[in-house]
Amino acid sequence: MDAQHSEKPHSHASTDRTSSARSQNPRISSHISEFTKNQSYMTVPQNSARGDRQRHPTTILLCKSQSSQAALMPKEHTAFIEEAYSAAICFKLLRDLSGSDSLHLRYIIKKIKSMAHGAPNLVLETIHDYFVNNQQISTRHKFRLFHVLGAVIGATESLEETWEKSFMQLALENMTRSTELEEAYQDAASNVLVAICRHSWQVVARHLETEVLSGVFPHRSIFYVMGIMTSDETLFKEGEKAGWEEQLAKMAIKSVPFLNKEGWSKELLGALTRPDRTQQEQPPEKAFLFIYYGLMLQAEENGTNVRTHLKTLLETSHQWPKQREGIALTVGLAATRHLDHVWAVLEQFGRSTPIRWSLNSFSPKNSGDLRWKWASSTILLAYGQMADKAKAQILPWVDNILSRMIFFFHYSSWDETLKQSFLTAIPMLVGAINRNEGAQSYEFSQVSELLECLMLLMEKEPQDTLCTPTRQQTIRIISSLCKLRPQLDLEKKSRLLSISLRSVMSLPLLEVLEKHTCLFLEPPNIQTLYKETAGALEQMLQTFIMQNPTAEELHFLLSHLYVWLESEKAHERQRAVHSCMALLKFLSHNFYLDPKEDFKRIGQLVGMLGILCQDPDKTTQCSSLEGLGHLYKLLLHQRRGEASQEQAPAPQEPPQASKEGALLWSSGDQEAAPPSPREVALLKDHILHPGSSQVIKEVMKHLTMAELTDLIWTAIDGLGSASPFRVQAAADMLLTAIQEHGAKLETVRVASLGRAIHLQLCSVRIPQAKENALQAITLLARNHTSELVAAFLDFSIPLDSHAFRLWRALGAEQPVSHLVLAVLLGWLQKRPLPTRTSGSSPQPKKAYLRSLAAMNTLHELQFAREFKQAVQEAFPELLLALLSQTHYLLELNLPEEPQPGKEAQETALFSPQRHWQDFAYMELQGAWDLFATIHTYPQGVGLLARAMVQNQCRQIKALTFQLLPNLQSREERERKAAIIIFTEFLYSPTLLEVLPKEAALSVLVRSLRDPSPEIRVLSLQGLGNILFHPEKGSLLRGQLPPFLNGFFQSSGQVLVRVMGTVSDVLHRLGAHSTEAQGLSIAINTRSFFDDERDGVRAAAVALFGDLVASVAGRQLGGLRAQVHQSMLPLLLRLKDPCPAVVTQAKFAFYRCSVLLRWRLQHTLFCTLAWEKGLSARHFLWNCLMSHSQEEFGIHLAQALSYLHSRHDHIKTWAALFIGYTICYHPRAVSQMVSDVDTKLLFCTFEDLKKSPEPSVRDFASRQASFLQKMTARPR
Repeated sequence: MDAQHSEKPHSHASTDRTSSARSQNPRISSHISEFTKNQSYMTVPQNSARGDRQRHPTTILLCKSQSSQAALMPKEHTAFIEEAYSAAICFKLLRDLSGSDSLHLRYIIKKIKSMAHGAPNLVLETIHDYFVNNQQISTRHKFRLFHVLGAVIGATESLEETWEKSFMQLALENMTRSTELEEAYQDAASNVLVAICRHSWQVVARHLETEVLSGVFPHRSIFYVMGIMTSDETLFKEGEKAGWEEQLAKMAIKSVPFLNKEGWSKELLGALTRPDRTQQEQPPEKAFLFIYYGLMLQAEENGTNVRTHLKTLLETSHQWPKQREGIALTVGLAATRHLDHVWAVLEQFGRSTPIRWSLNSFSPKNSGDLRWKWASSTILLAYGQMADKAKAQILPWVDNILSRMIFFFHYSSWDETLKQSFLTAIPMLVGAINRNEGAQSYEFSQVSELLECLMLLMEKEPQDTLCTPTRQQTIRIISSLCKLRPQLDLEKKSRLLSISLRSVMSLPLLEVLEKHTCLFLEPPNIQTLYKETAGALEQMLQTFIMQNPTAEELHFLLSHLYVWLESEKAHERQRAVHSCMALLKFLSHNFYLDPKEDFKRIGQLVGMLGILCQDPDKTTQCSSLEGLGHLYKLLLHQRRGEASQEQAPAPQEPPQASKEGALLWSSGDQEAAPPSPREVALLKDHILHPGSSQVIKEVMKHLTMAELTDLIWTAIDGLGSASPFRVQAAADMLLTAIQEHGAKLETVRVASLGRAIHLQLCSVRIPQAKENALQAITLLARNHTSELVAAFLDFSIPLDSHAFRLWRALGAEQPVSHLVLAVLLGWLQKRPLPTRTSGSSPQPKKAYLRSLAAMNTLHELQFAREFKQAVQEAFPELLLALLSQTHYLLELNLPEEPQPGKEAQETALFSPQRHWQDFAYMELQGAWDLFATIHTYPQGVGLLARAMVQNQCRQIKALTFQLLPNLQSREERERKAAIIIFTEFLYSPTLLEVLPKEAALSVLVRSLRDPSPEIRVLSLQGLGNILFHPEKGSLLRGQLPPFLNGFFQSSGQVLVRVMGTVSDVLHRLGAHSTEAQGLSIAINTRSFFDDERDGVRAAAVALFGDLVASVAGRQLGGLRAQVHQSMLPLLLRLKDPCPAVVTQAKFAFYRCSVLLRWRLQHTLFCTLAWEKGLSARHFLWNCLMSHSQEEFGIHLAQALSYLHSRHDHIKTWAALFIGYTICYHPRAVSQMVSDVDTKLLFCTFEDLKKSPEPSVRDFASRQASFLQKMTARPR
């Protein structure tokens, strides 16, 4: 022990020196590290170790062989002492291997290995001497010594022949010995022989051959060494392995006679079927026996013997994986020379009873039945090995083999074992086909069915886990199969792509996948597994494009990726864009596509990648931008046709990126290599800064017009996405594309683009994205106004809010707004009438719908500020066009068709905001209803023109200019509207500013020759105007007194006609009537306001209104008092039971307020036209009282008199009027009303408390209470 402690400092120094030596020699290092991994070599029982120590001497003997002593003679004494000391230390370390302390044993082994690096011969000599001088070494001690010896021999650069023979003999003596350690001891001794193979495999092979060919079935250790030699490539130097295989084949040939020896064959079969220590790993000797058995059958000349042996082998157990693989390997090796016999044996075995019984629903009855459960997996592997080993002979057999493999795939019990066997066998078959030069001349009919199996297999893979390489194996097989003939049809290729992409892209995030494997004993590396699976998918895409390097194929492949590029899940988009980028990178580096061939739908790809450049995920952004870079390079190559003859550069590994770039690149679950520093800088510049759109602009410059159109379509489709970032990115790209290239777009496509934008605009919820889309429409309108207007008309009946915003965007620029209005007017004037012949249906294409849509749109655009100026400037043309359009609608007479409503017709003719006086003139008379029928249409147009004249409209002059060409129009409806308006304008002095009297006369004379009788009649009426016949003024004035006498007739019909005639005379006189006659008419007319006959009241109120309108702008004189006294009766008549009276009362009241120049005339008009309820009544009362303070008493007296009316509504309205008056002027009322009037008021309010209207009841209650308080006060 003292010696041991004294050597420790030296041993540590030696360890340091040898560690550096070991690092310089990787071969030695690898073998030593292999040895140190096995802790079982150091584990021995305590009692055995104690016995070993007792048998060893207590002193160290410095023993040397004669050769060593002779070599040391010329050395110095110091060198001799150092060497002897090292040998002594090594001897002691070898002795200490008998210990049981595992840590100490590990230290000893490490120490011996270190010494072997510095002085291998010394260590070998010491080990040899130790074996020679210690014959009674325990089994476990010797076991450890063999392992150390094997490691030392394997680590030496060369082995002297002396040591080679000695240690080979030592190994051969011990590797067949039976000990308590059983096979472990034999394997340790065999490993010494294996280590010697590194230096002289031929010598070892000769000894092994002698043992094998002895005629007696060799010991397992012999096959163990042969198995290691066959499987370990590192045992041989370059080119030596082929020599061993050749010698092995010769040994197999010489061993063929042993197959006929029953004992030898039984021992062979027993060795092959002996259960393994662990079923997951097969010992080397057993693995070799399957190979050697296959080589022997391969060399056998007698086919019957081959069949017999294979049948016997196949009838053994198929329960364990390594056993199935070994059987299949033997069958495959035999098929190299006996393909027919092997096929026959497999066919017979596949149809045997146990196999048929094991198919589909396997339910073992006892433990012995399990040997057949996975027999079909063995058959699959055997077919694969048969194809792999048969090589050139296999091509005619491929379809037959595939048909059997497909059969067992479909009809065997489905489990992981069958799946893995299938995925192992198919690559063997495909590899054999691909290695055969004549494969391209064959057409394999079963490939299509095999692909169906692979697709089924992939679909059965769980979509929420990734625990096995099944997906990548399947995809790689598919890639190989697609190279064979016949080529896949598009439908099957599409299915294949869809299934493959879905299987990979839809996997959960890698973090989620890793959680699913956390309970595994040996969890797979999910990162690596996914990376390899994604790589297989990308390789498949590259294989497809290599098989068919056309732009059509590229579009076909990308179209299947687009679904995933649009995914709502970030990790799916990330994966899809990386696959897309990888494909583009492959093409840009290799230039497979023909430069002369135009890309198809490449604009869609640019659009997709451009949108993803704004993805929230940074990795997706980087991949998208990198993909655009490769696409840009590819585009330049295609467009310029350059580099078509150049050698495509081999892809290079990207240099190490900066830390920041690597972090940016590795976000999410993508594990792709990071970009170069230059690419990182480019990506940061374009992605992290606002100028990323410059990349898209640059790519757009090289796109054709069709490709640009595809890009725009892609952007428009993106507007309908549910992802906010995609919507915004699509809107940005759309705007960029239109800004840069909108003027060059094909006219025929612009309309479709406009319609598509409208459809998508409905779903856009992001304000900025919507503004960008509308701005794109504005830009498109600069060059494609007509096309867009025509397209927008298709969805403008009815006009929803989104369509209205599009119209506003269309006219956002003033020059364009005028053009839009002009185009709309053009469509408005295209008024085809539906033709119907006998026995035929109407025109299928209703062209008149666009004319209706144009009218509907013009109605709405009047209220848009973008079109304000354009509408004002085009008012004359617009008014005449809309009047003609109204007539056209009446001609269509299509009640079932969608038509603009009454309100649309009204406001389309006159905007209430800009011409509200004229609008009020029509609205209060209910004149819009005259446009509802073709018979009353002329009257409505006349009243409209009359309103403009009476209100002195500023547009009369411009409208007159527009009338002249319309009077000569080809369409009768336009001439008809024009002549009606023209005859009314004759009453306006403004007309003479445009046309002299003679010119106006000639216009009417020319219209007398019009083909339309109605127009000729209207022209005759115009020729009778007082303008051309001044003397008619006195004649008409002279006829008024007789007409006034007619007011005393008792017949209501006569009264109505007389009043109508007086109204007509007043209209014809215009400004030529006298004040006296007007006063007389007013007095007589007012007397009929309360007539019991509805028609008479209506005619009287209408006449009064016409009278007020005729004296507008002149001195009123005594007529003013008549107007003031008429205001309250007219106000109360707003509640007349006769609707005609109400309408005329509204108009007359309004005309009186205009004549008296009341304030808030527009509000008064709106209240009269549409407001109801107490608030409206209060406003009207307030207007009357605030403008007629001098007539306060008259109005109050008139209201009190109406309390006696037999019409409840008028009575109620009078009471309300008085109630308001009492509230605001209680003192004045109290002074004017008598006790009788007060009692009447109390009675009236009590009656109103019973009114069905709650508001009236409440008002009456309050007024009764207030009236009671008022009467209680002293007057």
